[in-house]
Amino acid sequence: MKKNIITLIASFFLLSGMAYAQSDKEVKIKTSAVCKMCKDRIERNLGLSKGVKDSNLSLDDMVVTVRYNPKKTSEEAIRKTIIETGYDADKELGNQKAHDRLPDCCQKTVKPH
Repeated sequence: MKKNIITLIASFFLLSGMAYAQSDKEVKIKTSAVCKMCKDRIERNLGLSKGVKDSNLSLDDMVVTVRYNPKKTSEEAIRKTIIETGYDADKELGNQKAHDRLPDCCQKTVKPH
């Protein structure tokens, strides 16, 4: 009898965890990131955003993959975070003032010296 109750309780927690994990969504967003500093900056800012569980920017294709809780944030809010950091998000251009504050190596166009 005790074994059945323990098994039942363990099953409940396992299924609850699976249902919780299934509620997360994932979005892939093309960025204008070009270097490791860009990657670190975007991932850090996304990590500070409410509802974002995880983010990983691939510099090979400049795409950031974000896992998030749709009850706490949205794809639009995630794109806005990237844009406000100074980077493009899909077809939306990054905030120009934020872009201009990025280090030279992180900007889309190289400034003449």
